[in-house]
Amino acid sequence: MNPETETVAPAFPDGVAPAKPCCGGAGCGRPRGSGSARKSTGLGRCVAPGLAGLLVWWLVYRNLESLAAWLTYSVLRLDHGSHLGAAVQFFVYESPKVLMLLVLIVFAVGIVRSFFTPERTRRILSGKRMSVGNVLAALLGIVTPFCSGSAVPLFIGFVTAGVPLGVTFSFLVSAPMVNEVALVLLFGLFGWKVAGLYLGTGLVIAIASGWVIGRLRMEKYIEEWVFEMPVSNRSEEDPQNWLARVRLGGEAVRDIVGNVWLYVLIGIAVGAGIHGYVPENFLASIMGKGAWWSVPLAVLLGVPMYSNAAGIIPIVQALLGKGAALGTVLAFMMSVTALSLPEAIILRKVLKPRLIATFFGVVAIGIMFVGWLFNFLM
Repeated sequence: MNPETETVAPAFPDGVAPAKPCCGGAGCGRPRGSGSARKSTGLGRCVAPGLAGLLVWWLVYRNLESLAAWLTYSVLRLDHGSHLGAAVQFFVYESPKVLMLLVLIVFAVGIVRSFFTPERTRRILSGKRMSVGNVLAALLGIVTPFCSGSAVPLFIGFVTAGVPLGVTFSFLVSAPMVNEVALVLLFGLFGWKVAGLYLGTGLVIAIASGWVIGRLRMEKYIEEWVFEMPVSNRSEEDPQNWLARVRLGGEAVRDIVGNVWLYVLIGIAVGAGIHGYVPENFLASIMGKGAWWSVPLAVLLGVPMYSNAAGIIPIVQALLGKGAALGTVLAFMMSVTALSLPEAIILRKVLKPRLIATFFGVVAIGIMFVGWLFNFLM
């Protein structure tokens, strides 16, 4: 359901990336020579421009706040303390901040994902027992490429390979909910405590939901034709060398950031409007700790929305800044990423309505419990 989470890896039959530069530097194409020396030399030529680019990234990133204030109040001459000034400064500051974080994160994640293909994930989970399989599936869901369009083929591949239904659902919940891009963006925007809460609660919901669905023995609510599908015998790809992995990171930036940047800007624009114009007391009364009904309402509002994690986080930031309770906001974000209507429509191809309803119900209950828990504890 999250378009930023799917990366299409190019096939390099010989395990070496094409001659096109991988880091933008003139000497970072296909290295000359042969064997491991050729591979290490090519990667070495990427290190210097990569480090220089990282230094420039850091210098720009650390000065974004002062630059945003200068553009808002000196160049545009907006009044300090005005609603419009606060909204514009939020947008001018957060837009490059989130996009710069996104580029860096997606590049690193693209390299990590070169180690985890859907086929390899299926083989790891095949034959695992329920409890161990639920935990392992939830952890693998964080790093395995996933989006709404891949839900059906992944589900079919898991079921036909003998992965238990509950283990499969732990993966299907974890993959979109515990989004690695959202995790690092939360760390960059709010610190390790909020990011850790998001990671821990998301994994618990994924593990518990899969375990419950597995215990309900609902295999009969899978469409019959799924079990008639032949098991894929496609061999696993040869490991990529590091030069090819770096290139995959660049491909991930081009594909993912190219697809989600508009969602990010829309999310930041909504967050800027909330930051500049919505009264703090108003949001605190609706989404504060005292309003117990705000958690289920946040889940209900999040289900119809179709957004990626990178686009929803600026809205989360603005809501928290205006007095919304952390548990309510986490429940809203998790429902957007884990319980989207487009995914339900896609899963209807392989699941009967009763199993889809059970899946949504179990996950929604878990999300609401997390929301109430953190509203009480924080």
